[in-house]
Amino acid sequence: MSPRAVPDPYADPLAFGQRLQILRTRKGLTRDQLGGLMGRTGSWVKALETGRLKTPKLDVVLRLAEILRLRDLSELTGDQSVRVELFTGPGHPRLAAVRTAVDALALGDDREAPPAEHLAARLARAWRARHSSPHHRDVVGALLPDLISDTQSAVRQAGSASERRAAQAVLSEVYSLSQFFIAYQPDAALLWRVADRGLVAAQDSGDPHMVGVAAWLSAQAHRDEGPAHFDAADAVTSAALGHLEPMLPDAGDDVLAITGALTFEAGYTAARRGDTGTAWRYWDRADAMARRLPETYFHPVTSFSRAIMGAHAVTVAVELRQAGEAVRQAAACDAVPIPSRPRRARHRIEEARGYQLAGRPDAALATLSSAHESAPETIAYNGYAKAIVMEEAESKSPPRRRRAAELAVKLGLLAA
Repeated sequence: MSPRAVPDPYADPLAFGQRLQILRTRKGLTRDQLGGLMGRTGSWVKALETGRLKTPKLDVVLRLAEILRLRDLSELTGDQSVRVELFTGPGHPRLAAVRTAVDALALGDDREAPPAEHLAARLARAWRARHSSPHHRDVVGALLPDLISDTQSAVRQAGSASERRAAQAVLSEVYSLSQFFIAYQPDAALLWRVADRGLVAAQDSGDPHMVGVAAWLSAQAHRDEGPAHFDAADAVTSAALGHLEPMLPDAGDDVLAITGALTFEAGYTAARRGDTGTAWRYWDRADAMARRLPETYFHPVTSFSRAIMGAHAVTVAVELRQAGEAVRQAAACDAVPIPSRPRRARHRIEEARGYQLAGRPDAALATLSSAHESAPETIAYNGYAKAIVMEEAESKSPPRRRRAAELAVKLGLLAA
């Protein structure tokens, strides 16, 4: 074997510690870095990897899988009998049609494209449908193929530079909607194609708002790849903020909102790193921007608004493992409704993470049930929710174990 070859963690027989070492190395993390993210030491990680410590309990395994952003728990455990996809949800039935629309090269298409104004109106309706439907992926997946095709045609057929820029702005936002649909599905390459095309279209449009939106989604894609990609997420966020912040004195609500969303993204990545001061400092800056927006304003892509800042505070506290603060923030922000089913469900999942950290698993399960009622397709694709359900399905408390099992059946983690 070449000295540069890397063992395959799926090959048998590999012990848990060997798998952990291979997967940690692939993510570009040192033992000290992984230990710090776990609230432990590099020596603890070394003891796991060398077998001096036995395989940890499920909650620790799930936390390791979360940090390493493993798509399937069996990548770490080696147990193929119980395959649980964590950060990749099930492939949606409409994914193939969306993929075909994204990849199509219709250079000879002579159909007259709808005007940009018509496409923008269809896109606005699609965003409203996404926020109002409990089965938002199904609704959006049905709308996207024609929307992608028609908007691509509008760019190709644009008769002037101004028409082309307008069509590119709509196309960039269509790719943004596509990224929400594709995220956490088993096609990472398609996600990156859409994210990159969205950035290019936004830059070609010259629309600062769309540049900010595309950068916001690109930064999220980088961050979700795991700690080795946090620097890339920060670089995108920093470049976008450098572009937008000089415009703020004269900016409209949409530019102010996307700047606020990007500011919070910088804090979110800092929280993932465990950088407490930086994370809360960015949250404070984003909150100040949110307070400059009208009380009823709600950004259709990022959900940035006054209403969302309490949810963002819960997320920061959870990522920093500040259990008490997460629960306190959850109680404080529940009085402000979030006008989006999927975003409300995502917030409930973050609240559940806070309750789990605080040692309140019954509250965590109840909150996840609420998330499922709000938007089943949000929780079905969320690795954090699935990790909590899996952990409590092995609880020593029969009532809790039963509630977790019932939710696991709904999520497709257990057979009915």
